[in-house]
Amino acid sequence: MKFGCAFREYLQEEREWFLGEKCAHVEYSRLKKVLKTCKKDTSSDKDLLCQCQSCPLCDQQFFSELMKEASDVVGYFSSRVQHLLHLHISSGLHRYVLRLRQCFRSDRQTLTQEGRILIEYIAMNAIAMRKILKKYDKVHCSVNGENFKSRMHAEHIELLHSPWIIELGAFYLNSTGLDSCELDGVYGHFSCDLNLNRDVMTLVLPDSIKLEYTLTCAICLDLVFNPYALSCGHIFCKSCACSAASVMIFQGLKAASPESKCPICREVGGYSKAVRMVELDLLVKRRCRDYWRERLASERVETLKQSKEYWNLQSTYAIGLR
Repeated sequence: MKFGCAFREYLQEEREWFLGEKCAHVEYSRLKKVLKTCKKDTSSDKDLLCQCQSCPLCDQQFFSELMKEASDVVGYFSSRVQHLLHLHISSGLHRYVLRLRQCFRSDRQTLTQEGRILIEYIAMNAIAMRKILKKYDKVHCSVNGENFKSRMHAEHIELLHSPWIIELGAFYLNSTGLDSCELDGVYGHFSCDLNLNRDVMTLVLPDSIKLEYTLTCAICLDLVFNPYALSCGHIFCKSCACSAASVMIFQGLKAASPESKCPICREVGGYSKAVRMVELDLLVKRRCRDYWRERLASERVETLKQSKEYWNLQSTYAIGLR
């Protein structure tokens, strides 16, 4: 079955999964028709086709719409994953109510199934995006489609590079208790696999697409503990990220200066929208208990030390000794 037919069938099932809710997706069929029209108009002149590095007919509709669609898909995916994780990990009265609900097997199954559906959602749209960009380059004999993928990555809307995918994968593994999960997708199959020996989470999709998300902190070079993802997508231990931004652990990443840069890509402002990776931390806690406890103890000691130094300094300033 060609991908276009598979994607149409997926969209039909998607409407059933999300109960008619309006969700964003890549307009694969319509954009493919735009490319067919362009190919027909230029096929009579071989030289024109070979020199068509930029096509006003396609570009006017193509890249601006794809940028909007990618942004909408990432936004919808992120909001749904956050809602799902909020149901899975909550606190206070909400936690108590959910614990009562979780006594029923069907409720746990529903959450797990929604996690699988969301992985399929982002995967199918990512495959559609890649295929349509590849087709654009083939029609125009250009590399503009490949360059557009780089632009999406730079603007943090590349569909398969969201830290929420890692959180969703960790949630799925936490929910099932398995080391790896085979997920029967609409088009072929894909799997989400966690290998703590290499500190890598692997996502395998159809068409030989394989992505590895490293879970090693680039600062301490160890498996991330109490992980946070900056807005650029890079993941660090909380203590390491705080140290890089010259803030104390108990203050948190939000206390970092607006000019603080990501230790890896040097992007400015990434701390202001940092995301705590709760499911990933829970996964590490369950699968690497000794390591997690050791890191917890050392971080508590360092936090207490920093707190004492901070308040001693504040007291010194308050009594006017400095």
